[in-house]
Amino acid sequence: MAHLLGADGISLTIGTRTLLDGVSLGLDDGDRIGVVGPNGAGKSTLLRLLAGTAAPDGGRVTRVGGSRLGMLDQRDDARPGATVLDLVHGDDATHEWASDARIRNVHAGLLADLDLDQPVATLSGGQRRRAALAALLVTDPDVLLLDEPTNHLDVEGVAWLAEHLRNRYGSAGRASAGQGALVVVTHDRWFLDAVCSRMWEVRGDGTGAVDGYEGGYAAYILARAERSRQAAAAAEKRNNLLRKELAWLKRGAPARTSKPKFRLDAAAALIDDEPPPRDQLELTQMATKRLGKDVLDLEDVTVRVPLPDGGDRTLLDDVTWRLGPGDRYGLVGVNGAGKTTVLALLAGRRAPDGGRVRRGKTVEVAELTQEVTELDEVGHLTAVQVVDAEKRTVVVDGKEMTAGQLTERLGFTRERAHTEVRSLSGGERRRLQLLRLLVSEPNVLLLDEPTNDLDTDTLAAVEDLLDGWPGTLIVVSHDRYLLERVCDRQWALLGDGTLRDLPGGVEQYLELRRAAVSAPVSGGEPASRGAASAPADAATPAPSAAEQRQAKKAVQRLEKQLARLADEETRLHERMAADPTDFEATAKLDARLRELGAEKDELEMQWLEAAELAD
Repeated sequence: MAHLLGADGISLTIGTRTLLDGVSLGLDDGDRIGVVGPNGAGKSTLLRLLAGTAAPDGGRVTRVGGSRLGMLDQRDDARPGATVLDLVHGDDATHEWASDARIRNVHAGLLADLDLDQPVATLSGGQRRRAALAALLVTDPDVLLLDEPTNHLDVEGVAWLAEHLRNRYGSAGRASAGQGALVVVTHDRWFLDAVCSRMWEVRGDGTGAVDGYEGGYAAYILARAERSRQAAAAAEKRNNLLRKELAWLKRGAPARTSKPKFRLDAAAALIDDEPPPRDQLELTQMATKRLGKDVLDLEDVTVRVPLPDGGDRTLLDDVTWRLGPGDRYGLVGVNGAGKTTVLALLAGRRAPDGGRVRRGKTVEVAELTQEVTELDEVGHLTAVQVVDAEKRTVVVDGKEMTAGQLTERLGFTRERAHTEVRSLSGGERRRLQLLRLLVSEPNVLLLDEPTNDLDTDTLAAVEDLLDGWPGTLIVVSHDRYLLERVCDRQWALLGDGTLRDLPGGVEQYLELRRAAVSAPVSGGEPASRGAASAPADAATPAPSAAEQRQAKKAVQRLEKQLARLADEETRLHERMAADPTDFEATAKLDARLRELGAEKDELEMQWLEAAELAD
């Protein structure tokens, strides 16, 4: 296997924190490596060092000459006034990329719902992220470095990206030209398992070490558990020896006359060799208020949202959904389908335009939103003060605990627990948000993208807490690993105003979406409106409203592409007419005209299909 990139003894210290110390890593052709570790451990920094956009304090990073490297960081930069087309393809002519099946696949996977002529400045954060990712993937680098690529992607987008990367940088890649290599920093455990063949763990414990593991995330967890078991056994042996040495030191003066310096040095060496403990995180079940038989019901609910043109769009159309005590549902759906709106209805933050929301008498709802800015109002307080303001003491596992003890159990060191909220990291603020909710002892939890900004160890602790949650739980997330771990059933908003039960889970949702994209006339069981099912017309099935909107966008996009081809055709004919005696130039122009004709035929066929669906 060809070696593509290497780090030789690199070290980096920021302030008083040692992020990396004498780290050596290698990246070979065909490697797909996932990088994990606590928030702030230095994962993104490691990527920047490998990319050459940052320099280590010591050691060096080497790259094989001629290999092309591309990196997606957490910042999306675009020049002022740039369109999506400018960002993704720069000044490349349409014919240079439109005939490439690989690039068309990237367009279909990441840009299908975007107008290529739309200014980047008008895009949402998620759309900008997808456009930046598409811009990187179309360049097809030999070494690809990705920092949190799944941020803002829904489960469908994450699944597409995983398949694309496996095909491009795996055994099914371009073996004749070299497969290339991938390094990805992400907290998405399903993605790590689906894509990666090796793992790097940036410890973040002050040692500056990076540990390597074979296999994806599941294999990494098993291997780390085994290492911890072996370390615990070794520590127990050390402790037994240390206890003997300390017992000798406590004996009287006569015993110390025999080789005292040797025994004192031996005990001191044992103490000095004690490794620093890992930052432990523990989430424990807190008390919840009693939940009655009736919880939350959406009955014949309709929700509409206004559009810029003065019209409106129906997110929910006569939907009935009943939530009982102890129900644990995951909610998935296309972007903009109304997932957050459903949470707002359940939380009582929004009233439906039609129908009603019934709430049980004993229901106490707590909602974790996507906005950590809600902590800005208490930014001047410390984490302990924020929890203490909610409730001075809380019963945990039958024991009364103070705010200080709770923050410590949630992974805050004593120093960080007494740090002002405005100075906490994104992951720490997310943990504080969750703790603030739990101390109110709710019996219904609504979680909107709860995994944002959390590292894998914290995610595992949150899942462990939710495993034993006795109340009703609704989770909106693109984190497939979380959904399949803590929820008993999945429901989907497919953008057509209905809410559909998914007995087959996330995989069934992805199959439905693939069927909708490849064949607008979808079969299978009909969409569900809660307990009732919408009848399906097998003879003349009609496209959904969402599919029609997608088709109309496609029509507009294709018409613009056809107009550009027509302009180029006109220019080519003018050049041929200007100098018909230059036979060599005329032959080249004629060849290009034939290419344009083929492109037009393909685009016109796509236009016809989209126009038929849009009507």
